[in-house]
Amino acid sequence: MENQKASVKKIALNYGLILALGTIGVSVIVYVLDMHLDQSPWQSLANFLIMLACIVLGLKAFKHEGDGFMSLGDALKTGLAISLVAGLIGSIFTYIFVTVIEPDFVTQMLDVTREKMIEDNPNMTQEQTDMAMEMTSKFMSPWIMFAMGLIASLFFGFIISLVAGLIMKQNRPTYE
Repeated sequence: MENQKASVKKIALNYGLILALGTIGVSVIVYVLDMHLDQSPWQSLANFLIMLACIVLGLKAFKHEGDGFMSLGDALKTGLAISLVAGLIGSIFTYIFVTVIEPDFVTQMLDVTREKMIEDNPNMTQEQTDMAMEMTSKFMSPWIMFAMGLIASLFFGFIISLVAGLIMKQNRPTYE
């Protein structure tokens, strides 16, 4: 009896691309609706649900192509590969968005952040506000945003893959 092993690469490319297109689609909708500065929780929820669906469907496809077998290690490897593909594409999109499509995005976000900070902490001195804004601006550089997007994708991909893998795992029987 021949063991059939699913292709992590094929599944990661397919489902990673679908995940990237889904999250980019949400970002485009938010931008078109002029809500990109609002930091709405529904955008994060939509992106998480898209990621959850893509990883679970990718793991299901891996298990199906592997004759119904998938170890936890296979689940983690496949889920992280999907997250890596999507994270790279999404981070490239974010970089292009903040440098080409909307080059004033960082400045606008910093202005919104400053206003919210003053509103939430009216007793902050000008010096404290300036120091906080200086730290915030360091995290808003395009390359830091690229790296943070990739790290976040891998982190959430790991968590989803771990939980889904524990639920879906089916080890191959060993014959001695």
